[in-house]
Amino acid sequence: MTTTDKYMNPYTDFGFKKLFGTEANKDLLIDFLSQLLMREQGEIRDITYLQNEHTGRSPEDRRAVFDLYCTNGRGEKFIVEMQRAKQNYFKDRSVYYASFPVQEQARTGNWDFQLQSVYFVGILDFVFEENREDGEYFHHEVKLMEINRRKVFYDKLTFIYLEMPKFRKTERELETHFDKWLYAIKHLSALEQRPEKLRERVFRRLFRIAEIACFTPDEASAYEESLKHYRDLKNTIDTAKEEGWEKGREEGEAIGLKKGEEIGLIKGKEMGREEGRKEGEAKGRLEEKTEIVLRCARQGLSVEAIAGITGLPVEEITAILKNS
Repeated sequence: MTTTDKYMNPYTDFGFKKLFGTEANKDLLIDFLSQLLMREQGEIRDITYLQNEHTGRSPEDRRAVFDLYCTNGRGEKFIVEMQRAKQNYFKDRSVYYASFPVQEQARTGNWDFQLQSVYFVGILDFVFEENREDGEYFHHEVKLMEINRRKVFYDKLTFIYLEMPKFRKTERELETHFDKWLYAIKHLSALEQRPEKLRERVFRRLFRIAEIACFTPDEASAYEESLKHYRDLKNTIDTAKEEGWEKGREEGEAIGLKKGEEIGLIKGKEMGREEGRKEGEAKGRLEEKTEIVLRCARQGLSVEAIAGITGLPVEEITAILKNS
């Protein structure tokens, strides 16, 4: 192993699956989901892992591969996704994914259409762009709502999004068991020892499972590869953002000054700058998107893999690659 961390990074594919996606460690997922869904579910006593790859009704339909997919004793379904990179259409993707466990409940013959609940849980290593200014609100729980009455209209389809960068509680500020889970997920790989407040049995298990020194040689090799992929992807996204926004900002400044000069008035210059800023932001988003696609392609990722990371349509990615 080349990493000097004591504990593995749960944002890696290997780390997330090892902690939450194995039969031997399913007590960790049960405890996490119980805390997350306590108000509706109470304590979840057991879960069964289900096949995480799903195909559409015809060979031409796009398939869906969930990070984790499981069910409880009542037949309710849980999709748990760890999203490591910002995806423009992640909400759309989550609705699309949730449609699979809804459709698979269909019965032949005489069926009254009664459905079991479906929960989609997204643990996000990014912040939704539209929520960026709200630095405190990170735990989103979404159901179908009747707008005029502001009441839940249908409660069997639930989407939960956790914007982890916004969870900023220190160890001393941890109050609930769920707080401790979020703290552990966010800071695990940066810790050198188990924090005093995370002394419950479930966290003793988590830290023991996550200790890199206890990995087998095969596990160590698989984790190193997964960690490299995570770091490369994160670096690719961060660099693309910086370069894309910088270029867009510079172009926006130039556009604003030119328009202001054309109007020739102080007020006009301000109006021109504002209009240029908006146009520059749009250009920045376009540059960011293009740079991410190109960098992912240079990493050797397929068009389908880039689509999964960015949420962009395959056709748009193909067009960017063709024109660059």
